[in-house]
Amino acid sequence: MPRHRLALAAALAATLALAPLPAAAAAAGPPAAPSEASAAARLADARRALAGFDAWMEETRRAWNAPGIGVALVVGDEVVLAKGYGYRDYGEKLPFTARTVVPIASNTKLFTAVAAGTLVEEGRLGWDEPIRRWVPEIEFHDDRLAAQVSLRDMLAHRTGITRHDTIWYKSDFTRRELFERLKYLEPKEPIRTLFLYNNMMYAGVGHVVERLSGRTWEQLVQERIFDPLGMTSSNFTIDDLTAAPDHGVPYTERRDSDELYAIPYYREAAGVGPAGSINSNLEDLAKWLRALLHEGRLGERQVLPAAVLAETLAPAIAMPNAQLAARGWGENLNAAYGMGRWTSSYRGRRLAFHGGDINGFHSQVAIAPDDGFGLAVLVIGDHAAPLYNVVMYELVERLTGMAPRTDWSGRYLEIRQKGKAAGAAGRAQAGAERVADTRPAHPLAAYAGEYEHPAYGVLRIAEQDGALGFDFHGIRLPLAHFHFERFDTPDDEEDGKWSVNFATSPQGEVATATMSLDEGEAIFRRRAAADLSAPATLARYVGTYASPTGARFAVVLREDGAFGVQFAGAPFQALLAWQPHRFRVPEFADVVIEFVLEGDRVVAMKQRDPSGETTFPRQE
Repeated sequence: MPRHRLALAAALAATLALAPLPAAAAAAGPPAAPSEASAAARLADARRALAGFDAWMEETRRAWNAPGIGVALVVGDEVVLAKGYGYRDYGEKLPFTARTVVPIASNTKLFTAVAAGTLVEEGRLGWDEPIRRWVPEIEFHDDRLAAQVSLRDMLAHRTGITRHDTIWYKSDFTRRELFERLKYLEPKEPIRTLFLYNNMMYAGVGHVVERLSGRTWEQLVQERIFDPLGMTSSNFTIDDLTAAPDHGVPYTERRDSDELYAIPYYREAAGVGPAGSINSNLEDLAKWLRALLHEGRLGERQVLPAAVLAETLAPAIAMPNAQLAARGWGENLNAAYGMGRWTSSYRGRRLAFHGGDINGFHSQVAIAPDDGFGLAVLVIGDHAAPLYNVVMYELVERLTGMAPRTDWSGRYLEIRQKGKAAGAAGRAQAGAERVADTRPAHPLAAYAGEYEHPAYGVLRIAEQDGALGFDFHGIRLPLAHFHFERFDTPDDEEDGKWSVNFATSPQGEVATATMSLDEGEAIFRRRAAADLSAPATLARYVGTYASPTGARFAVVLREDGAFGVQFAGAPFQALLAWQPHRFRVPEFADVVIEFVLEGDRVVAMKQRDPSGETTFPRQE
């Protein structure tokens, strides 16, 4: 999602039902297996409870203008319902069916937790030891954090590190590159004190299981979960999804009207795959639900380790009653997260569930372990995302005989309509802070270049025909002057609005670009062309130089690629390539080092700073 949508998703998670949905004590354990008679009675009760459900679903779908919804319900060991409502392809009016394959987004997380758990069962990982015991190369922001973070911490979103979704969103970073960026994520809270949802940690766990198993994460999930369960329609890429004859097409509602329109699939999921790249359908998810309901058994076969599933249910971190505090809704109380799923007490009934959200597609997978049923809800349309909670609650209340039933659709629909109106009103006020009659400090061409942040990657600014272009993680938009050194993109329906504030170096050059991203301001520093740091380029400057007083020192290129100045008895001083023959000193923005050439021969080195210029002749 674009940055503004990521922020909205986080807000929904905190105030609606995408995250803080409540927890009951898990000490009671699963109920005893029912007899054939009681199982038959439970099935009969479930079918009676579904009377009128189809009509309710169609009425609800129309009220929400949702393109399509799929619902599966498993009671005991039987699939009682697996049905689509509306369209899998709204444009072509193709019906949503039990076989329609769609992205399930963050419902991937439980698959990742279970896959990791199979390695715990084999003694190749541990839930609660520091994860660097098993993977020494893992790095976090500081050594103290690295000495504490466990697999459970990463899977339970309790590392104290916030989302940083803009690192992976639409980026082409590999799983290993995302793993290597964990060290740049500064904690906002002490470890194990606050639930902070973090997709990057699941990407990191994906790399960990690859490192320890010798298999890709996809291969491990396929071999240890999909194949044993017979989930033959489930896959990991959009190319595989669209190759299926029955697949969903992302449609959503325009932000300022009720028009439904097609949006692109989210295709950049490879790196962050363990957090959310699985595609599945109701038929396959019903098999997953059966295994979850029966401690890993499918029929008479034990296909998933019961101990691992129990660990994923165990509450790992408590959460506040956000719905009660924010809206006065008391149906859900005492939330807790395990690993890859929440547990909750819904009007006194224990639930375990997780939501999933990615562009155009939204999902819910839930079980009521003490009541012996599970459900999956698949929704097309970003505007209709809350429907997966609406449908879940409706089914829970129907199947447990709760009365009166809660009008969750009305509650959420009122919020959606107010939010849509507020968004339109807010956008109408955009730009009110603009200072009139200002000009950029530089010609537009001076802003063109590549700017890099160690975690977020590269921001590219291009200049063509008197205008600037913005390119970040493949999001390409025009960039226009707003005021002073600030430039903004249009507020794009899909990719949002981006604002860039440039800053000038002491030498009068455009040196940095600052953007407000998901966790705060990120400063992107202008980077030099790669060939300026190539060993063959740097080697020509290596040699001995002398100060004006005759002291000799060396310019060196180390085996590790570090280039800089070495005075006898002094620390190594790194030099960073900036422009042809010009270098910066990392510690001082107002110092420039330049090598002087006569023809192709380097004859001297100069240092310029606010105090003046010093020349150091080359000796050899």
